[in-house]
Amino acid sequence: MASSGSVGDTADRQQHRVRVAIVGAGFGGLGTAATLKRAGLNDFVLLERASEVGGTWEVNTYPGAQCDIPSILYSFSFAPNPEWSRLYPLQPEIKDYLRRCAEDFDLGGHLRMEHEVLEAAWDEDEQHWNVVTDKGTWQAQVLVGATGPFSEPSVPDLPGLENFQGKVFHTAQWDHEHDLTGERVAIIGTGASGVQIIPRVQPLAGELTVFQRTPTWIMPHPDRRMTRFERRVFQRFPAVQRFARECFDLVQEALVPGFVHRPGLLKGMEWLGRAHLRRQVRDRELRAKLTPNYSFGCKRPTFSNKYYPALAKPNVDVVTSGITEVRENGIVTADGTLHELDTIVMGTGFRMTDNPVFDRVRGKGGRSLNDVWQGDAQAHLGTTISGFPNFFFLLGPNSVVYTSQVVTIEAQVAYIMSCLRQIEQRRLASIDVKPEVQRSFADEVEHGLRNSVWNVGGCSSYYLNDAGRNFVFYPGFNRAFRSRTREAELADYHTIGVAEQRSATSSTSQRTS
Repeated sequence: MASSGSVGDTADRQQHRVRVAIVGAGFGGLGTAATLKRAGLNDFVLLERASEVGGTWEVNTYPGAQCDIPSILYSFSFAPNPEWSRLYPLQPEIKDYLRRCAEDFDLGGHLRMEHEVLEAAWDEDEQHWNVVTDKGTWQAQVLVGATGPFSEPSVPDLPGLENFQGKVFHTAQWDHEHDLTGERVAIIGTGASGVQIIPRVQPLAGELTVFQRTPTWIMPHPDRRMTRFERRVFQRFPAVQRFARECFDLVQEALVPGFVHRPGLLKGMEWLGRAHLRRQVRDRELRAKLTPNYSFGCKRPTFSNKYYPALAKPNVDVVTSGITEVRENGIVTADGTLHELDTIVMGTGFRMTDNPVFDRVRGKGGRSLNDVWQGDAQAHLGTTISGFPNFFFLLGPNSVVYTSQVVTIEAQVAYIMSCLRQIEQRRLASIDVKPEVQRSFADEVEHGLRNSVWNVGGCSSYYLNDAGRNFVFYPGFNRAFRSRTREAELADYHTIGVAEQRSATSSTSQRTS
């Protein structure tokens, strides 16, 4: 795939024009591209800064990287994989699945690898997007942002970090050349990536120091290998796999009432998490450190059968005192202790509210997403943003339903396809969601989440922005979201027809001359 976007290709430095430009070649970008191909729409390009497809599953190669959604559900409904080796797939298998999707849907000719998007700006006069990459410029009527929420690593601003003499890297930039054997290793953060990494690093490290700000709800992991019989059945009878997918989807849906409407329904999950902790950690002092003091679901819970046993090993120290500074030889915590280290691993998540892409996308009047949002991201149905005509943002604000993100992506892609059809049928140059429609959706979300687990009891989570508003989740079932995104209502949009655009352009040209 990489050959289609070679750095030395002078043709790529020219200006190109396409109907649709897609930024990002992870699940969102590939899902959009495959759907366009299936609909017979071939006038598009897919721009990716990495050298291979996969998005977050191409970047996050840290030991133990694994999806926390069942493989049957964490895949495209139109591209089932009967050969999943595990119930919960590991990173290499997910990346391989996405690579095969790119091949199966013949996306190679549309892919431009190692094309970093530097800016995407709306031209109001010409009614198109100018997408500037480090290899050239693309003009597109429609722009699809498929960069994903986990594309930019977040590194905390720790005083003195630049003075540390050892090795420092983020989980999303794992240094596979660096040998941790026998080293004094620090892992900062105990979120999903930290939970997966720690059991892999613990047997290698001479000493492992885990810096925990907030304990995570850890549930027993139901992962297992898929049997040969199951794979054979899925292969011979695709309807069985579709039925299994629906069953897993319903299990995820069953959690929505507890998360969104009555958090008290999640008490059973809390009991299960506490029982899992008691069973695996006998030391009372360590168990106290690892016991969450917030409601289940407030922060992202995760699965593991190996995390707690790893933390209980004699070469591991769980530190809950805050970090005050980093010195040449280690980390100093608020209790005055110097923890001498050779390597620091940042398991500190991603830039959710200040992603650099928000500065690179500029709509009407040259205003960027950051300029418009001011730290409070909003979008109609999590997909279209007022002031950004013909722009569709996958996994945008309040689009995520509590299930596989691939389910959300497919619902949004269906919405995009509906918009494209109506733009074509009505001969429109652009559509721009009305600000009052976007505001109404934001108000609906805020009202719908007012009693959710994220909005009661003093919950503090990356799901909330600085204003305390949940900007991630949709307040309801994924079936409701899919129903609303099946067909776009163009009455919700300001529209400009092709004839109007031509007339305006002609008038501008005459005044200029």
